Amino acid sequence: MAEIVPFKAIRPCKKHLQNFSSKSYKSYTTEELKNTLQKSPLSFLSIIHLKKNLSRVLKKPERFELVKNKFRDLKTRKVLIKDSSPAFYIYETRQGDGHLFCGIIAGASVKDYNINVIKKHEATITKREYSFKEYLKAVRFNAAPVLLTFPDDRNIEKGIEAAKINAQEINSWSNENETHKIWCINNASDINILTKAFANVPSLYIADGHHRSASSALLASEMDINLSAKKDNAYNYFLSYLIPEKQLKIYDYNRLIKNLNGLTPKAFLDKIKLVFDVEDKGADPYSSSLKNEISMYLSGSFYSLSLHKSIQNNATAISQLDTQILQSHLLEPILGIKNERTDKRISYIHGKDSMEQIKTAVDRRDHAVGFGLFPIQTEELKAIADSGGVMPPKSTYIYPKLRSGITIYEF
Repeated sequence: MAEIVPFKAIRPCKKHLQNFSSKSYKSYTTEELKNTLQKSPLSFLSIIHLKKNLSRVLKKPERFELVKNKFRDLKTRKVLIKDSSPAFYIYETRQGDGHLFCGIIAGASVKDYNINVIKKHEATITKREYSFKEYLKAVRFNAAPVLLTFPDDRNIEKGIEAAKINAQEINSWSNENETHKIWCINNASDINILTKAFANVPSLYIADGHHRSASSALLASEMDINLSAKKDNAYNYFLSYLIPEKQLKIYDYNRLIKNLNGLTPKAFLDKIKLVFDVEDKGADPYSSSLKNEISMYLSGSFYSLSLHKSIQNNATAISQLDTQILQSHLLEPILGIKNERTDKRISYIHGKDSMEQIKTAVDRRDHAVGFGLFPIQTEELKAIADSGGVMPPKSTYIYPKLRSGITIYEF
């Protein structure tokens, strides 16, 4: 059963609330980063962006030390404040299209992660796990929550609604076409109700943040054998945002390929026809409209690809994934792409107009071919996690995309 714990969050004071949190650092262009830092010099980005005014490339330990010092400075200056008592935080965000996400920010259990109460569906890269573990060990805070989802549960829903009414504090702000609200839940009765409600949830599922949760588990294992570890064992939990699965939004994650592995477009298409039923859809952008149909753009035409029935494999949840079908029956055997994580010929694209972007990229010869995939469903994600399977990389593009620095978990 799932364990969640309240914690004393470090949060931006109301004066800096509007512009403190940030998107993923890597999602900013150089110009966006510059403009954001100019507009909000005391934002969370100012803690982790260290290139300004530095004359040399820093080694990781040096960089981590500067991050820690900048974090401490913002606490000293009261830009960041720490809550006086442990709390859950109900966080609500509404997108520009009206979609609402509402869930709980809490500490999730490393033990639950290790014994598979918190289930994974994505492989992690060991180097990244250890790199982020070293970062956490040095700075001793986490500002980017892992996104966890759970089966819809009326008791949790009622607990959240009741806790909002009793909430000690409400903050709200807006940025980038989204509105945000956060409630600080430090009432002992509300905390107890929510804790017990989650204790009846058999499994949580990682929607986004596999490397962050893996790194937290590595750190906890290391700290447990370190006599200097903190007595409160806060490192045995990691910052998480938990939402019901009905709110989760999973979008398509599409592929662009640089070249045809030495084949002409005709020879490439002929090889595909040995494995797939192929239907020419013409020159207008065409997106996959159902599971197990892959859309392709090649040499001015869109195509629909469906695996021959004689070679379909329904034995496992993984084998039925469109990303797996594409990889095992086309990308690897025809295009020679054995590892989607490392092959530089493949890039990824998402968004409502991704097929139009694929057409543009292929027409201007930046890429040779593009593929569109029907979005994976939540039930597929859960089936793979339940079976212990691992999806191919970039199988899902999941919302909400969480901002860093809304609540900071210190240990």
